[in-house]
Amino acid sequence: MPGDAKPLAVYALTPAGARLARALAAELGASLYLPRKLAAPGDLAFDSLPELVGRAFDAHCGHVFVAACGIVVRAVAPHLRSKTRDPAVVALDQHGRHAVSLLSGHLGGANDLARRVAAFTGGEAVITTATDTQGLPSLDLLARDSGLAIEDVRAVRHANMALLRGEPLQVFDPHGQLSVPPGHAERFEWVAAPHLLDAERPAVLVTWRVLDAPEHHLVLRPRLLVAGVGCRKGAPAPDIVAAVAGACAARGAALKSLTALASIEAKRGEPGLHEAARELGAELLFYPAGRLAGVGVPNPSTLVHKHMGVHSVCEAAALLAAGTDRLLAPKARTANTTVALALAG
Repeated sequence: MPGDAKPLAVYALTPAGARLARALAAELGASLYLPRKLAAPGDLAFDSLPELVGRAFDAHCGHVFVAACGIVVRAVAPHLRSKTRDPAVVALDQHGRHAVSLLSGHLGGANDLARRVAAFTGGEAVITTATDTQGLPSLDLLARDSGLAIEDVRAVRHANMALLRGEPLQVFDPHGQLSVPPGHAERFEWVAAPHLLDAERPAVLVTWRVLDAPEHHLVLRPRLLVAGVGCRKGAPAPDIVAAVAGACAARGAALKSLTALASIEAKRGEPGLHEAARELGAELLFYPAGRLAGVGVPNPSTLVHKHMGVHSVCEAAALLAAGTDRLLAPKARTANTTVALALAG
C-alpha cells in the first residue's frame, strides 16, 4: 500500500456488510465490490468471490473484506507470492468492531490500513505482528520510512528478533540515513565501519556498496545512485538494463541503490528507456541539450557532438541528475548504450 498508486478495494457479502462497505469505500476512495444482488448502479458487481479476487488481487494496493477471516483467507490464498509483493489484506466484521490485519502488515501496509478502517468505524484494529504488540520499531518499516531498499527481506527477521530479545542491534550507517523513532535510540548500537561489526550477531548495514555480509545481517540500500544513459535509436530495454547492471557490478555498486536513469531530451521518445526505468524501479529524467552542454565531463566525444549537439550524454546527464561534479564510474560502452554512474550528493 505505501507509495502505491493503485486504488484500495472494499468487498462485502451480506446486506449489513454492504451498507458498511459502501460508507467505508467512500471514506477510503476505494473501489466497491458487491454481490450482484446487492449492487447498485455504479457498483462493481460480482457473482463469485474467488473468481473476482483472482482478477482483482494485483489490481489494488490493499483489500478490505467485510467478511469472516476464514472466507478471506480461502479467497486470497491461491494468489499469495511473497511479503515483498503481496498487497495489504484486512478483514472487518459487519458491525465494524474489529479490523484484522491479515496479510502484509508492514511492507504492504495492512497494519496502517486496519488502523484507518477502525478509526472510521469506531472499532479496534487487531494487529498481531510481534514488534507492534511490544511497541518496538520494525526494521522493514524503518527502512520504508527512511527511503531505503531492503537487499534481502529474509534478513529482516534477524534484526527484528534482536530487538524483541532486548539485544542492542548493531548498525553501520555512515551517513545517518536510517531514521530511528524517538525513544528507541538505546536499542541500537552504532558502529563506525563494517569490520567492527560482530559477525555472530544480527546487524544492519546502510550502504550502496556490495558487501559480503552474513545472511543474518540486514543490508539496506540508500537510493543514491544515478545512471546516465546514452543509447542508439531503438535500443531494446533488456540491453539498457544489462548495461546499467553491468556498470553497477563493475563498480561494486548495488543495483537496488539506483534511484534514476538520466538522458538527453532527444531520447524521450525511446520506448526502451521507459521500459528499462520501469523494470529497474527508477525515475527517468531527461535534460535539454543546452543544460548538458554546460556540464564538464572527463570523456567528451566529438562523435556524440556531431549527432546530438553536445559532447556528452551519459556522463553529463549522470552528473546533472546527481547534483555533483564527480563521477562514480566513467562512461562504459556496449553495442547499443553508454552508461556512466554518479552518487547523489
